[in-house]
Amino acid sequence: MKKILVPIVFSMALLVSCSCPKENAPEKEKIAAVVNKYAAIQHKQIEIDGVSIFYREAGDPKLETILMLHGFPSSSHMYRNVIKELSNEYHIIAPDYPGFGFSDTPAMDQFEYTFKNITSVMDKFVTTLKMDKFYVMMQDYGGPIGMRLATINPNRISGLIVQNANMYLEGLGEWPQHLSVLMKNNDLEGLTKFKDHLISAEGIKAQYYEGAPDPSKIDPISYLSDVAFFDRKDIRKIQLSLLDNYGTNIAKYSEWQAYLREHQPPTLVVWGQNDKFFSKQGGEAFSKDLKNVETHFFDGGHFMLEEYPKEASTLIRAFLKKQ
Repeated sequence: MKKILVPIVFSMALLVSCSCPKENAPEKEKIAAVVNKYAAIQHKQIEIDGVSIFYREAGDPKLETILMLHGFPSSSHMYRNVIKELSNEYHIIAPDYPGFGFSDTPAMDQFEYTFKNITSVMDKFVTTLKMDKFYVMMQDYGGPIGMRLATINPNRISGLIVQNANMYLEGLGEWPQHLSVLMKNNDLEGLTKFKDHLISAEGIKAQYYEGAPDPSKIDPISYLSDVAFFDRKDIRKIQLSLLDNYGTNIAKYSEWQAYLREHQPPTLVVWGQNDKFFSKQGGEAFSKDLKNVETHFFDGGHFMLEEYPKEASTLIRAFLKKQ
């Protein structure tokens, strides 16, 4: 497997190769070997209730763990750059949900594609991996899944890292509002057309570029990977089913806000303020319910981690060191 090296590995290599006292060389070689081992992103699979779940793992399991939950229309691939930045200091687990990325895609008559059921699979996933305590990083769909996990077992949540994952009505942006108007007007033709656009190649690409001030920072492999996954049999039907199920998340906003007020998880908000799905007001709203919250806005879109992976990672690192 190709290894992805972080800067510290290079530093360790220099230490080992320098003209240091020979008695220290074996110890330095040992340290370099450990760093090199955990600098690589491992690509793994585990079976949960008969469904093969793909996940990326990096970093030493003895370190603080971050569970990274991806959004729509992406997969754990969206976190690749952040994983590289943080894996020398933290243990990271980033799964693909059923029907996403490299995880299995059970037939719709064999698996219920709802946020509740996907959360059930993710709950069993973290239990199987013996993840007793962890931070949750969540974007878009990762928000409703992550918050369901948090309310199932609040004691295992060390804190939250929120990247354009909405929990407030005021955070519903231009595109959700457009969908709401179509539904209220019973415009079934317009509703179908807009949802079909969101899951089309053109629509997936737009979700990366809309609101991005510098398109050159968007790696084409990001949206092209999503398009390739969506081109598989029945994936678009599954995604439409989940889009139709999204209203169940809005109904839980008040419950999740109550969780924030009661449990007060340390929270970092990094938010692309030009997001067409979730507006800047959604990022600002966390400060209504949380005492220990840091909020940072970027001139970016829904997938601002494509544009600002190093900047976001620096904020995450500083936030975690304070806890």
